Amino acid sequence: MLMQGKICLITGATRGIGFVTARELARQGAQVILVGRDGPRAAEALRQIRAAAPGAQPEALIADLSSQAEVRRLAQDFSGRYPRLDVLVNNAGAMFVRRRESVDGIEMTLALNHLAYFLLTHLLLDRLQAAPAGRVVNVSSASHSGARLDFADLQNRAAYQSLTAYGQSKLANLYFTYDLARRLEGSRVTANALHPGFVASNFGASNGSLYRPLFWLAHRFAIPVEKGAGTVIYLASSPAVEGVSGKYFVHQRAVRSSDASYDREAAARLWQVSLEMTGRQEAQPR
Repeated sequence: MLMQGKICLITGATRGIGFVTARELARQGAQVILVGRDGPRAAEALRQIRAAAPGAQPEALIADLSSQAEVRRLAQDFSGRYPRLDVLVNNAGAMFVRRRESVDGIEMTLALNHLAYFLLTHLLLDRLQAAPAGRVVNVSSASHSGARLDFADLQNRAAYQSLTAYGQSKLANLYFTYDLARRLEGSRVTANALHPGFVASNFGASNGSLYRPLFWLAHRFAIPVEKGAGTVIYLASSPAVEGVSGKYFVHQRAVRSSDASYDREAAARLWQVSLEMTGRQEAQPR
């Protein structure tokens, strides 16, 4: 099978495109490790994957990725069990209608959608480098188009709008992906990002019952999660993208992202700010 023996860690994997990605990679023979916030939901996801992929031995690790302490614990737990990581899928994310802060005092959209990607990838970089050809797959979004980062107010304290904050976090995913790919050039690790499409999942569920009718209405126009997961699975497993790095994919094709996403100065600035916000010391991955 295509992914036989490969070790894959997928965040946000207990439902939506993360779950479908984990299930399909398990069907391809991969050892999949699901990351989710809820133990019972993770247990049910494992049950479904075992039923869909007889012989598979998926595992789950529980963590709230908006908390940097839990991201560190997750990385430590993974590193204590596995000698390498073939594929890291950074997928967990959310949109918050009202401004909220994480346990670290960071605006939640930035904390979960960007800093969790940044910190977890850094902490697992040695495991990715131990693989024959490690892959980092970052789930971004077409919502990055038109977004700009305001470094004077990166956490949107002055004026918060959920769609603006979400678009900024998805632009941050691209800055991180492109800068990571540049810094890893010449290594065996690649980094790519993607837009999965507007997917009919539980996206937006973190906002409580008051806003559920709005998200339900929007989901009527969304694509099925199986289709949305297609490009994630492609980047995680396809031989066609072996060695390809620093690209943005839509419908399994590399396309150009927004002009702003190629601003190297902004990417480097975000990298430095992200290091400071996550307490990292090194200037770049090694």
